[in-house]
Amino acid sequence: MIRRISLSRHMQRGCRAAAVLVLMLSVLAGAAAEANDLRVFPTGQRPPDARLKAPKDLNGYFPLLVPESKDAWEVRAAELRRRVQVATGIWPLPEKTPLNPVIHGKVSRPGFTVEKVYFESVPDHFVTGLLFRPADGKSNVKRPGVLCPHGHGGRLQDYGAARIRQLIADGAERFEKSGRYPKLARCAQLARMGCVVFIFDMLGYADSTQISTQLAHRFAKQRPDFEGQQSWGLFSTQAEMRLQSIMGMQTWNSIRALDFLEQLPEVDGSRLAVTGGSGGGTQTILLCAIDSRPAAAFPNGMVSTAMQGGCTCENCTLLRVGTGNVELAALFAPKPQAMTAANDWTRDMMSKGYPELRQVYAMYGAQENVYCRPLLYFPHNYNYVSRATMYAWFNKHLKMGLKDPVLEEDYEPLTPEEYTVWDAQHPKPTGGEAYERSLTKYLAEQSDAQIAALIPHDADTSARYREVVGGAFRSIIGRGLAQQSEIVRTKMGDQKQDGFILFKDKLRLPARGEELPVVSLFPTKTAWNGDVIIWLDGQGKSGLLDASGNVRPEVLKALQSGASIVSADLFQQGEFLADGQPITQQRTVKNPRQAAAFTFAYNDTLFARRVHDILTLISWTQNEKHQAKRIHLLGVNGAGVLAAAARAIAPEAIDRAAIDTGGFRFTNLTSYLSPDFLPGAVKYGDTPALLALSAPQPLWVAGENGKLPSVVTRSYAASGQANKVVAAKSTKNVLDSAVNWLIAP
Repeated sequence: MIRRISLSRHMQRGCRAAAVLVLMLSVLAGAAAEANDLRVFPTGQRPPDARLKAPKDLNGYFPLLVPESKDAWEVRAAELRRRVQVATGIWPLPEKTPLNPVIHGKVSRPGFTVEKVYFESVPDHFVTGLLFRPADGKSNVKRPGVLCPHGHGGRLQDYGAARIRQLIADGAERFEKSGRYPKLARCAQLARMGCVVFIFDMLGYADSTQISTQLAHRFAKQRPDFEGQQSWGLFSTQAEMRLQSIMGMQTWNSIRALDFLEQLPEVDGSRLAVTGGSGGGTQTILLCAIDSRPAAAFPNGMVSTAMQGGCTCENCTLLRVGTGNVELAALFAPKPQAMTAANDWTRDMMSKGYPELRQVYAMYGAQENVYCRPLLYFPHNYNYVSRATMYAWFNKHLKMGLKDPVLEEDYEPLTPEEYTVWDAQHPKPTGGEAYERSLTKYLAEQSDAQIAALIPHDADTSARYREVVGGAFRSIIGRGLAQQSEIVRTKMGDQKQDGFILFKDKLRLPARGEELPVVSLFPTKTAWNGDVIIWLDGQGKSGLLDASGNVRPEVLKALQSGASIVSADLFQQGEFLADGQPITQQRTVKNPRQAAAFTFAYNDTLFARRVHDILTLISWTQNEKHQAKRIHLLGVNGAGVLAAAARAIAPEAIDRAAIDTGGFRFTNLTSYLSPDFLPGAVKYGDTPALLALSAPQPLWVAGENGKLPSVVTRSYAASGQANKVVAAKSTKNVLDSAVNWLIAP
């Protein structure tokens, strides 16, 4: 019994001692945790960042913000033109393969003739349409050429007998016969005016059947069977990362259609014009934004600060991030351009959009070259009244010399035999799923060959590679370094610790509504040597700490060398997370149709936004007040490719970059919802291209199995700095090796 009591007391004393020890450890752990608390905002509060709001969709507000000067506008215009080409998959411009045009089946109407046309915009992909020519008895005359993208409803759109009578009663149409087919009516009248006119089919309409209407215009659900690195379909993640889209194909078809029209012997290449309504208006805007040949334009029904185009064929990733149809239409300035406003999404054009267009044209002294006619008593249309406005505009600016007003005339509508391109002598080409896969494969092979041919081998080709591939990634990321005046710093406190001071700050870009939680570590045991390491981790600034909440030894090593460290939670890391869990899927707009463009035509991807934050950190660190001598970049634990992208955008701003890619490749992604999704990344060379764009600045690379990608070594050799790029030889202690390289003399 005594022994039992003694044992019991012994156990009690032991328990009390253990309890005291636990309490002491708890206090110490709590103190350490408090000392290493990297949180900038109060617990439970996320940064008040505008990017946390619901993403913008096609029904948002898209104003044209006119720059202060013509020079500023032309810089902006050059960026936008490249963006349009990148977004539609035609930067650099693809090879123009032989059109092999076929013109057949000529029929006559009073004052004009109509012929059936097909040609290959790329091998085995056929553009179809109808060619209207004047029949006025004149020969050896050079005539204006007018291209007519038709928009939804197709070139054969038929109002029907009952509706055309109502439209005539409403004043929207003039003739019961030809007015039933409004898109052909404008072609017929332009031909009677003396123009050569080509109206060509959108994908999936009339005789353009290789890609179905369902796929081109009604796509709604992702198809897992069409994902794959070897074979894929349109709207897939693979297609998006190569910038293959319906809108891109239609833009290329527009360029090739203009090629076809321009090559006709009777066409005056200095008097080319483009006009289309609704979806055809969208095509008109894009073609005239990037092709220098049109001399006049009439994009109807889509120049608006409101709805930007509701179809999959009118949207492609990257296109309207930070811009919209009014600004894209302004790219045609100072050339003559007109349109109408109707009782649809264009209803506010007279007060929102048109005044800004006039301001841009005024910079060129050409205000009279832009015109918007308000026709708000009509719904969405390209009706007789709108067409009459176009006839007058083209008559004036194509120097046709006709007496105003030009009055549309009736004619006997074409029969199915007269307007159908394919027949027994001209059989319809095959299409369907196999064709879709072959088309995306062909486009990828041609693009890959173009990009491979750009890999540099000397100073001149290095400059060209940076212009094309670097330019593409600048459009894809959509941001450069911020002006230091744009960044507002708010000090949130500091903590003195053993060997360093921990500073906490908020960085805001008020104009963009962005806000970052930032921590900086400044050495105290060693004199600061002027080096700043921007430390990027896939988990955010918590990557400065180990699993126990202590500052990593590699961080301490960098501080002991005399460097200071800056880190942050990039967008949707760390303090941006309501539940603390890493993001596994990107947010999308509420549109139920599963096309990436409905979100990423209007919003930057998460990857791009995180790169923006890195660029903000770089710009802030460059501030003269910091007196930094050298700025280094470290990207590890999933942040390596983000760091590579930032370095690619602003290579001269970073002295040394240490990047662990982890072997990441964009081509391995299988969903556009992935946080790492980046449209166009595969087309322009994937991760290796981002690394290559660091040349000739010093670069250390891990995650590539000890061997640098060929494009990286070739880019550095071409720049004459082959010794400035280093591959990690071992996968052990990658972080320590990276820090050692950064802090080396």
